[in-house]
Amino acid sequence: MFALIDAAGWPIWPLIISSIIALAIIGERFWSLRKPIVLPRNLLNQAIQEYRQNGVTPQLLARLSAGSPLGQVFSAGLKNVNSSSAIMKEAIEEAGRSVAHELERFLTSLGTIAAIAPLLGLFGTVIGMIEIFGSQGPQGGNPLILAHGISIALYNTALGLVVAVPSMIFYRHFRAKVDSLLIEMEIQSIKMVEIIHGERQA
Repeated sequence: MFALIDAAGWPIWPLIISSIIALAIIGERFWSLRKPIVLPRNLLNQAIQEYRQNGVTPQLLARLSAGSPLGQVFSAGLKNVNSSSAIMKEAIEEAGRSVAHELERFLTSLGTIAAIAPLLGLFGTVIGMIEIFGSQGPQGGNPLILAHGISIALYNTALGLVVAVPSMIFYRHFRAKVDSLLIEMEIQSIKMVEIIHGERQA
């Protein structure tokens, strides 16, 4: 590992740091965007049942808000349960925007890494080419400097692609997953409003 870093030269360090950050974001998003965490099963039925038994209590609102992103949206709607369905839906939409922002956390950073990693690799390639041309003199080239310049150019190009491709794949994956979770959240929230206002059956 250290031999590879030495062969790639100092330009590889920004790529190594970028790869560590990308791995951390990917791991964190995999953990945070699990469906049971974001959309707990049967939460809608449980919230409706407790509402019908006890009404909107501070305990219910606190439990929903602290439990999951879907619970935060339900809580925002239930706080306006005495208003019209349009007001409830408006409150849910406002809470939904906040939840969407939270679900998309770090994805911009991951997309940025996917975009700049090839450029960092290209930067390393340019540094390697500078060393290659710098090794040429009136008496010919220094083979050691020439070889080092070539290794800098190739290793940085390769690592830039190695970092960029998985980062872009996971960025697209998480974007699609967030969109899917938000659609499901919207469906359940509208259903809750319509059940509470008697516009549909549970």
